[in-house]
Amino acid sequence: MKYSAVILLILFSTIYAQVPSGQTSFPVPKIPFSPKHYVCYRASGPVMMDDNLNEGSWKYAAWTDYFVDIQGDLKPNPRYKTRVKMLWDNKYLYVGAELQEPHLWATLRQRDTVIFDNNDFEVFIDPNGSTQPYYETEINALGTVWDLLLREPYRDGDKVAVNAWDITGLKVAVKLHGKLDDPAETDTGWTVEVAFPWSVLGQCAFKGAPPKPGSQWRINFSRVEWHLIVKDGAYRRERDRSTGQLLPEDNWVWSPQGIIDMHYPEMWGFLQFSGKIAGQGHDAFKWNPVENAKWALREIYYGERNYYTKHHSFTRSIGKLDLQMLGLNLQKVDGYSWPPEIFITPDMFEATISANAGNQIVHIRQDGMTWITNSNGR
Repeated sequence: MKYSAVILLILFSTIYAQVPSGQTSFPVPKIPFSPKHYVCYRASGPVMMDDNLNEGSWKYAAWTDYFVDIQGDLKPNPRYKTRVKMLWDNKYLYVGAELQEPHLWATLRQRDTVIFDNNDFEVFIDPNGSTQPYYETEINALGTVWDLLLREPYRDGDKVAVNAWDITGLKVAVKLHGKLDDPAETDTGWTVEVAFPWSVLGQCAFKGAPPKPGSQWRINFSRVEWHLIVKDGAYRRERDRSTGQLLPEDNWVWSPQGIIDMHYPEMWGFLQFSGKIAGQGHDAFKWNPVENAKWALREIYYGERNYYTKHHSFTRSIGKLDLQMLGLNLQKVDGYSWPPEIFITPDMFEATISANAGNQIVHIRQDGMTWITNSNGR
């Protein structure tokens, strides 16, 4: 088997998960584990990149729920509405987004600049559901793109994304409903249409791409929205009058994170691929019980990482992890042995949980990666 340079880069990255200097506890999502889900149907023919999300196959693709604050019910609903729909075919995964916006504003024109310094729309894709590796793409109202490959979440030790990585063949179309950078005009919003080529998404999809019908990937969408003022006839990001610092941006998402951090892939939604043509049948979303086992191990991971910040070691004792103090509620998982087993070295840990029927074993380790083997280790 030949590995691409991208895969080799991932395989040789460190698996040791360091705690950020000065951090006294490990951040944990503050909402229950309840990711949203979407069934993605096949396009009936070519999808035209013309920003019209109400024609052809698009008119049969369902909209997601409107976006919520990144922290979920812990914060009020967003000021402006955002929603997404998706399609796929043998060449692309298509994402169409509709963003309500009375103040169209964008300044960044160079690819791979920090696009979230503008208002933007972002797509996060984890093809393996393991939290690593994954993709991030950001787009502003000018259609400027920043695409990134992340070998693992920033919390897990790798602080540098692969910025030089590009999605070759990416297609982006933006349509403005109003006039860009004109405070004298009240705008309606903007739409974004993106075609992600499977030839690139497949680089880190360990089961290959395009996916088979019934396959599930993890995906989420984010919208960064800054507070704007008008100065000298132009939009400017608003600053705190007492400190001079920029006011924090709003972060609105499809599937809430429960924490102000998009880089918790375990909280992203589920994208299930259907083999049916959009508008020609229905597939129900099927919850995979293994996700319950993975979440139980994820709670242990949060506990172990928090324990490590205090003791500089991991522990084999679930009781020492202070899970309730972290707001976690570790419960027995139906169909799996209990309790999970934990194995430690001075700087690493691995926790496993085994299915009662069959030979499935679910794993997690100190850098947050999850994977599944059978009792023969494969």
